[in-house]
Amino acid sequence: MFKLKADPTFSAKVAFPVAGGASVDVPITFKHRTKAELNEWLKGSKTRSDEDTFLDMVQGWEIDEPFTKENVAILLQHHIGVALAAYQFYIDELTRHREKNS
Repeated sequence: MFKLKADPTFSAKVAFPVAGGASVDVPITFKHRTKAELNEWLKGSKTRSDEDTFLDMVQGWEIDEPFTKENVAILLQHHIGVALAAYQFYIDELTRHREKNS
């Protein structure tokens, strides 16, 4: 059922790129933002690191390792494309700029 106010989080599978292999769909729980909150958050995006941006967007993940700042840093160091993939997915999901698969 549609609600006037969105839930504080939403979950979706994000295609994490893997160098030399196929992307892997990883279930992620994102923090929801209102339009005003998103606009304000985007204003500060140039001064945040990839790690801080990821932590500002994501509340949790479904992989074997726990969702911690240290593990986010490891993830983003070893899988360089994940930061951009998650960021683009997050913005697209909040603004609905992409077509949903049936």
